[in-house]
Amino acid sequence: MPVYVYETILPDGTGGECFEIEHPMQALALKTHPESGHPVRRVYCAPNIGSKYSPAQSAKRLDNKNLEKAGFTKYVKDRSTGGYHKVAGKEGPSTLPKLS
Repeated sequence: MPVYVYETILPDGTGGECFEIEHPMQALALKTHPESGHPVRRVYCAPNIGSKYSPAQSAKRLDNKNLEKAGFTKYVKDRSTGGYHKVAGKEGPSTLPKLS
């Protein structure tokens, strides 16, 4: 079921508290807050659609296996020494010294 965003309508007509609620697409939009009974209106937001440019897909593309397959080398900082160690790639040294 989709999640909808609503905001309470204050006496002066401005928006107040926002809240999310999950209900079927076939259900009518809410007219009042389910708990307080104050009038509400639906807030229209951009949908969250997973595309090839979404954060989840970007993270997947930048995982170590894909970086290595694409010919990149990735180093990660070692907190104990301040240097860097290789986590992906075939080229380059296995460790790098601490940058000064």
